[in-house]
Amino acid sequence: MKRVVVKVGSAVLTQDGEIALRRMQSLVNFLTELRDKYEVILVSSGAVAGGYTKLKLDRTVIANKQALAAIGQPVLMERYAKKFEKHNIITAQVLVTAANLNKADDIQRVRNTVETLIENGVIPIVNENDATATDELEVGDNDQLSAYITKHTDADMLIILSDIDAFYDADPRKNSGAHVLKVVHSIDKEMLTQEVTPNNVFATGGIVTKLKAAAYLLEDNRDTFLASGFDLSDVRSFMLDGVHKGGTLFTKADR
Repeated sequence: MKRVVVKVGSAVLTQDGEIALRRMQSLVNFLTELRDKYEVILVSSGAVAGGYTKLKLDRTVIANKQALAAIGQPVLMERYAKKFEKHNIITAQVLVTAANLNKADDIQRVRNTVETLIENGVIPIVNENDATATDELEVGDNDQLSAYITKHTDADMLIILSDIDAFYDADPRKNSGAHVLKVVHSIDKEMLTQEVTPNNVFATGGIVTKLKAAAYLLEDNRDTFLASGFDLSDVRSFMLDGVHKGGTLFTKADR
């Protein structure tokens, strides 16, 4: 059975300073269906946002952000556990830092943990350990983290669900004539050096971080599919029905 990593961003999981429970339930329902065809690993943002629902601290202060992550991780996991429980699925939290992904022994331990969870029907939910990460030990954003996890757990594909529904030939917020690029075989290096422009107060990336993740995996001959996390019809169509209606597939293979 093929393996996929699904990454969902803060912009999808939060709304008006709260966890968007309906969107989370839609995500859980989709992942449950996806498990019928694939082994599934979830990389989930939302810990800081989850913490902010309990304690309103200034997120621009690093110590506050780490404290919010510490508060929010159990909040986020509790929400996921309850929603997956409706499908009789157990979830597990896997927290990592950049240090874990730069040491062969640590990578193997992460891989062993994930393998054991999947073998026992458990969905691993991966996030960066923001509460203890320092600048030197920070992955930086969950798009990049999900790409690392995809490679190091030998997954076949990364699915990024975001407020960005696809990769366009121009900025659709500024150009009404922008067109979706449905299949992308290579990414211009200039695109990877643009300024990061997140759309959500809790987000740490934008299209640039998603392109970096896709470019990293393209170098390793692994696919990335970028689609909307608000409306899951495109990703459902692509992954469950094999029909590419919307979203962007980054692949070296001819499709």
